[in-house]
Amino acid sequence: MASLTYELTLAGLAVGSAAALTGIGLIVTYRATGVLNMAHGAVAMICAYVLRELVVVRGWPLPVGALVTLLVVAPGIGLVLDLGVFRPLARREANPAQSLVASIGVFVLLVGVAVLVWGPGARDDVPVLLGDDPWAQLGAVVALACLVGAVTRWTRFGRELRAVIDNRPLAVLSGIDADRVAAAGWAFGSFTAGLTGVLLAPYVRLDPYGMPLLVLEVIAVAVIARMRSLPVAVLAALAIGVAQAQLTRLHPEGWAGPLVQAVGANLFVVALLVAALVLPGIGGKGRDALPPPVRSGRVPGAVWLVVGVLFLLPLGFAGSDLHTAIQVPALAVILLSLVVVAGRGGQIALGQAAYAGLGALFTALLTARGVPGLLALGLAVPLVGAVGLLTGWPAIRRHGLALALVTLATGVAVSRFVLTQPYATAGLSLGRPAGFSDDRAFYALELVVLAGCLALVAALRRGRTGRALAALRDHEPGAEAAGVAVPGLKLLAFVLGAALAALGGGLLGMGLRAFDPEAYDPVRGLLWFAAVLVLGADSLLTPLAAAALLTTLDAGAYAGTAALTLGLLATLTARIPPLMNLLPQKTHPQKAADGADAPTRRPARFSISRTGERSEMGVPPGEALGEGGNPSPAEGRTHPHRPAADNAPAPAPAPAPANTPTPPKGLRAHNLTLTHPGGVTALDHVTLDLAPSRITALVGPNGAGKSTLFDCLAGTLRPREGLITLDGTDITHRSAHARTRLGIARTFQRLAVFPSLTVEENVRIGEEQGHVRKDPAAVERSLRLLGLAGSVRHAAAADLPTGTLRRVELARALAGQPHTLLLDEPAAGLDAAETAALARVLVALAADGLTVLVVEHDPDLVAGIAHTVHTMEGGRIVS
Repeated sequence: MASLTYELTLAGLAVGSAAALTGIGLIVTYRATGVLNMAHGAVAMICAYVLRELVVVRGWPLPVGALVTLLVVAPGIGLVLDLGVFRPLARREANPAQSLVASIGVFVLLVGVAVLVWGPGARDDVPVLLGDDPWAQLGAVVALACLVGAVTRWTRFGRELRAVIDNRPLAVLSGIDADRVAAAGWAFGSFTAGLTGVLLAPYVRLDPYGMPLLVLEVIAVAVIARMRSLPVAVLAALAIGVAQAQLTRLHPEGWAGPLVQAVGANLFVVALLVAALVLPGIGGKGRDALPPPVRSGRVPGAVWLVVGVLFLLPLGFAGSDLHTAIQVPALAVILLSLVVVAGRGGQIALGQAAYAGLGALFTALLTARGVPGLLALGLAVPLVGAVGLLTGWPAIRRHGLALALVTLATGVAVSRFVLTQPYATAGLSLGRPAGFSDDRAFYALELVVLAGCLALVAALRRGRTGRALAALRDHEPGAEAAGVAVPGLKLLAFVLGAALAALGGGLLGMGLRAFDPEAYDPVRGLLWFAAVLVLGADSLLTPLAAAALLTTLDAGAYAGTAALTLGLLATLTARIPPLMNLLPQKTHPQKAADGADAPTRRPARFSISRTGERSEMGVPPGEALGEGGNPSPAEGRTHPHRPAADNAPAPAPAPAPANTPTPPKGLRAHNLTLTHPGGVTALDHVTLDLAPSRITALVGPNGAGKSTLFDCLAGTLRPREGLITLDGTDITHRSAHARTRLGIARTFQRLAVFPSLTVEENVRIGEEQGHVRKDPAAVERSLRLLGLAGSVRHAAAADLPTGTLRRVELARALAGQPHTLLLDEPAAGLDAAETAALARVLVALAADGLTVLVVEHDPDLVAGIAHTVHTMEGGRIVS
């Protein structure tokens, strides 16, 4: 028993050493460049193939082949990636999500290269570099980790690396060549990937799909180390490797036996899933989602007609065998799920292949139990939707890179523990529904289903939910501030995406008359994701074009062509527009006619005294004051506590008992305390009352705690101590969108508009999600009040100047008819005239009953509008 334990420990140390190398390379690359390199496993695979090519095929001595592979080829790949892919992204200040998409593109590209050059088959003759002694591998890993630590801590390059990590722009201003640091990071990361590949290849299946995914799974050790600590990554890798080896001695009987064995063989997958869900995520909220698409018009009907004819051609001109064509509509339905989740919702979803596989599996299981084919497919879809609910619920709080890891881990876990396990799939077959066994009949059925799914997603994109999804994609904090229930909306996107993927997966299995787990491999899911992003994730034409392209290229003479083509395009994702943008677009007629003057519209302008007397100053009739020229701001907003549609007088409140204290009115902060990580006290027992119908200003130097207090009031931060009350009711733990629906609206210091939507759509979201909903007239009132009711209302927000966008953001906040308005540096980026106009509007709103809090650095604006001014210093209100 002791001998077995020792042998298994040695085997675990060998696997753990290779995983530790991956963790070291990923951490160094991430710290030097900010990129989570999803292509690490593909680089490892390429280097393993190169070593085999040099030594086995060409007969080079092993030491020479190893030196060329590890010291020339591997670093060379890293330098090429830096120069050709990631340095241009860094110079364009691409967000982490764009860099992640590019690294997925590199992954897919290298897989395609390997398939084209070496074929899709597995190789088992890779030379052994360090022999079978795991202690040699472990020694190499420890020595490498110590070398990296020493270089980072005690050399000039290490100091430069730490400076770039802490603040890249400041490091560049200090004279540090950040590009050189990034190039060194890529070269070293690729070297460790190459070393991982040549060490692992003799013991695992070397093929273009298996090894990249295997190495991708051990990202878990870097996530556990929070992409920072090399010792933690090494220790985690060794511990998981040894534990995985020891689990192989377990052979429980019964139904749990196969599952336990699957867990024991895939412990790194479990670790990745747990680390991605439990540990603090990589990246930040709102800054690393997929970027919104460029605003474009609708696709002309003629284009849809041509596409429809092309999809109908196989019915009339192809032979009786439609084996290739029959895969296209089913795959298009699967890819349509990515349009919902990634295109409209902006979420990085890398696990859709798993839901497609589950759809095929559940359909096969149900038909095996005698359920008719179409009914089985219809039942499989909600079942997988429920799985999407269960897997999406813990993932919806994640953002950007962390969400990508969660969805990837979910997809790999489903593949490893369900789709490829004999206990779940042994003996399964999948036939076609009765009456649709013929290829033509089944293809026609697929077209009908595809058309219905397209109509469903089109309706989703046009309606209120579609606008909310677009807001979520464009600017998540802004969507929350507008009243969008972000968690529920994300969950809706995940569930609908899982259901569509399941429907497509079931159709694909029926079309092929077989349940094939390889058709739903996680690597294939990455290829699908790259295809949708390259063609245009928010276009309904994308799944049709991508399905036809993938199926046609894969059916060609050269396997890997699809991966090579789409991977190459994905690496250029930040430099070339989505291919669907090259199609002719049908623009909005009024937008085309009026777009030229949109940015020059003048804001509403009032002259308002402190007593509330108002007079019009150069405002076009019907724009800011109402059609009759009435200067009352009531034209721009209704009573702050009563819906506009209710014209009857509000009932008088019941008199309170004589001895009952009247609860305080308005928004109030009670004794708030908040300490940031690191021990910095941002708020120190702060109390603030916001009086109704008054403007309260908050001033003070940078770092005084103004923004922290503001965010606590808005619901984006939670204080460690203290209470926040609204009319005496505790709302401290209410979310940002819940506070918006209670009547507390806010704007942002950095603009939080939705660039892919028009001005009117931006404002309409405020009305649909805000305090007083179902009052369409509120949109028009807000547009008129802020001078946005002209042609500018049809302009895309992405095309407008800062001054106009400030008005758009304020109009969106007012469209929900709030009673309290929180403004975070509303004059940032405005010129003197725009600031003066803003001041007049704010004074008019306060005179009409609105409670206003302004955090502002402009002393003239504060002096001109504020009834009360509070000064903050060191986290306290000092006056």
